[in-house]
Amino acid sequence: MNLSRLAARAPGAIDYRSVNGNNSPADASSPAAASTAAAAIPSDARGERLNTKAAGIIGLAVMCSRLLGLVREQVFAALFGGGMAMDAFTAAFRIPNLLRDLFAEGALSTAFVTTFSKTIARGGDADAWRLAHKVATMTALMLGLLCIVGIIFSSQLVHLLAPGFDAEKAALTAQLTRIMFPFILLVSLAALTMGMLNAKNVFGVPAMASSFFNIGSILGGVGLGYWIDPHFGTRALIGLAFATLIGGALQLAVQLPSLARLGYRFRPDFKWRDPGVKAILLLMGPAVIAASTTQFNVLVNSMFASRLGDGAIFWLAIAFRLMQLPLGVFGVALGSVTLPLLSRLVVAERMDAFRGELARAIRWALLLTLPSMVGLIMLAEPIISVLYQHGKFTAFEAGQAAGALRFYAIGLAGYAALKVLVNAFYALDRRKTPMLVSFMAVGLNLFFNWLFTFRLGWGHRGLAFSTGCLATFNFLVLYFLMQVQLKGLETRRLFLLLLKVALACAALAAVCAASSHWLLGDWPHQTLLLKAAALLATVLVGGLVFATCGVLLHINELKELRDAFRRRLKRVKADVSS
Repeated sequence: MNLSRLAARAPGAIDYRSVNGNNSPADASSPAAASTAAAAIPSDARGERLNTKAAGIIGLAVMCSRLLGLVREQVFAALFGGGMAMDAFTAAFRIPNLLRDLFAEGALSTAFVTTFSKTIARGGDADAWRLAHKVATMTALMLGLLCIVGIIFSSQLVHLLAPGFDAEKAALTAQLTRIMFPFILLVSLAALTMGMLNAKNVFGVPAMASSFFNIGSILGGVGLGYWIDPHFGTRALIGLAFATLIGGALQLAVQLPSLARLGYRFRPDFKWRDPGVKAILLLMGPAVIAASTTQFNVLVNSMFASRLGDGAIFWLAIAFRLMQLPLGVFGVALGSVTLPLLSRLVVAERMDAFRGELARAIRWALLLTLPSMVGLIMLAEPIISVLYQHGKFTAFEAGQAAGALRFYAIGLAGYAALKVLVNAFYALDRRKTPMLVSFMAVGLNLFFNWLFTFRLGWGHRGLAFSTGCLATFNFLVLYFLMQVQLKGLETRRLFLLLLKVALACAALAAVCAASSHWLLGDWPHQTLLLKAAALLATVLVGGLVFATCGVLLHINELKELRDAFRRRLKRVKADVSS
């Protein structure tokens, strides 16, 4: 395959100038078209840059959500252990969750935000709201039908996606799947709402919405589970399943007031023969595959894990959750901010700015996640022990989950950079490129799963290692293709950053190694309080050492972060004094 050709414009690409209803779009290469496009952007937006403040707000909100998600899994692990029961619940939730990533937070969200942002830039809010009416109506109907089909065929889906389950485990999983299937409808509408708010530069409330999902799941799960079975046997899992729907409804509901304040009032609209709807659907086709490669490969891993005995699916889920904590804080935040920005820069035909902001976002993603990767790899056992080894969750199960975390973390930086890079392809309307690369990745995942898990006998650790390697592979291939497309992506500057970060990470690794020998040398026999204190001290000292080395090595991005923090501190002091 000639990778350079993948970076060329995909045949049949939509010209988004038709979104505003003009059936005779101007020639994109003409000066008149360029000035018209630039005029469509507000004057203050023509010089806009990556909104690191918005990224910080999203990062904090996502951190809150991920921490609550961590609490959610801690509570459930303590109540049900890490064996058959949580395997069944995790597999049941993963079925509608996969469809959420394919249609809601993956393809639909990416395609909608891209088109909605360009519609605002060209046609204003009125055209954008009309597009939102059509897409929301279509989403509610189509995914409502999909939920009905999923409920009817839950048993067949479980047999397909968890072929290693015995009859009892499969029946329980199917029952839980039927209860949780409407989750996809709720979260899809929540994703559309989030997309509209992000396109209007409202980031905080949408990012916090998933926190309410976790709150609803925790409170509802424990309350309903106790009501059904006070001993929290397998019947109590039904309460957890219904609580998932409660959480999904809360995730949607908390965003609606913010959308109403922007002037949006939903009206059903069945006139789907619209250029904007067509653009979204054409973007969605390839994006269904490309934007959800990671989750699809995780699902494939679950199919393999279902043959590895009780517990493997839940151990992988725990490890993936912890790996997603820094990914959500940094990668998702940067991806959410860059997609509307890059889409607007394409409309304004400011490709130099597009190149610069994309390169900057990639550097930020790698800078913020590489030290997290080192920490997760070196401190996996004490992290899992402190967070999960409570109640029915044993030391053996903690060790198994830690092994998976160490291998998942290998792909953390690649995951974060992909969140930014894939969005750039959609902003450029190169939707087929990530899809074709993801085809290669899926094939490699199947091969690596077989090789590492069964041929080499690494068990569930091999599945995590395969996923981590593929994230890095996806990023490297797409980075090369984007560099060809843009004729440069500040690669020399990126390599210089990576060299400096590697030196700072080496110092961080030395701190973790010293702590593992001294502070955490006897962690399996320490009390929870001592383990938590030692782990927290290691993280704080390691972070301080990394930041100090970064400043001494003149990492400009760290200086930007320091300066932004100082400015924020000055504003807070000024507000307090006034």
